[in-house]
Amino acid sequence: MTHPRTKTDPINDARNDVGSTLHAGIAPPVWRLPESVTLGHVSLQIADLAKSLDYYATVLGLRVLEQSSVDALLGTTDGATPLVHLVERRGAAPIPRQGRLGLYHFALLMPDRAALGSFVEHLAAIGAVAGSSDHLVSEALYLRDPDGLGIEVYADRPRSLWRVVNRQIEMASNPLDLADLVRAANGAQWNGMPSGTIMGHVHLQVADLDRASTFYHEALGFDRMVWSYPGALFLAAGGYHHHLGLNTWAGANAPRPTDEDARLLEWRLVLPTAADVRSVAERLAAAGNAISSDGEDCIATDPWGTAVRVLARS
Repeated sequence: MTHPRTKTDPINDARNDVGSTLHAGIAPPVWRLPESVTLGHVSLQIADLAKSLDYYATVLGLRVLEQSSVDALLGTTDGATPLVHLVERRGAAPIPRQGRLGLYHFALLMPDRAALGSFVEHLAAIGAVAGSSDHLVSEALYLRDPDGLGIEVYADRPRSLWRVVNRQIEMASNPLDLADLVRAANGAQWNGMPSGTIMGHVHLQVADLDRASTFYHEALGFDRMVWSYPGALFLAAGGYHHHLGLNTWAGANAPRPTDEDARLLEWRLVLPTAADVRSVAERLAAAGNAISSDGEDCIATDPWGTAVRVLARS
């Protein structure tokens, strides 16, 4: 299956204003990712394509953009933005209750709070179970797909409301006011994942935050945005609260996923130009990381085998 490149998204670009985050974060020592970084779709290995397609359509409202007998590319209802690529491996083992290294969740960023409120009403109408949290910078719902892969659906608060304390963007995990979110929808009917929804961030489980920082901050070039959150590190470009979350909550001895497991196959980091991609590849190689190429794309794996595809925006 041929996958479309992630296009420049004016909604996402508008979120790259610096606002109150002007003095937030710690830049990497040498190479810094461009401010206009975006994320592309994630590729997931799942056990049963038909079962997963039903879940992603019924619960998340994603539309099939392309499909074969063994995989499918899903996106927003207008077909403009690919978000999830499902790849079937029959009988793949689900995520165990105690967790494993690799994907913690991928996060779909809705265009506004009203859309998230409509999604809350939709989940209630179909009886779907979801967790929720108010992170101060955002409001979020949490789900798991049929293989136990984590999903976040969220909306950002305006950057003018984000607080910076000692260079860190203030984040928390507070109870979410679901009733107020529903009021924000103002009765708007849910018609599937709306136009303007993008991949907001990816959150990974790792065994060691220092090693993860060496790879993702020092070599790949993300800014450190939040580093005092217990057992976690949040990284971003362009002053965002995080494009990448990292945590050690599964424990240092948590297993890595195998080829026989439901898992994240790769996530996509989209840079402005091919020259930017080459710069990332050079930095990763200079730091001793094994990388490969797929055309002009650079593919690198972190110390725990999670793959990131770095590509240029077309």
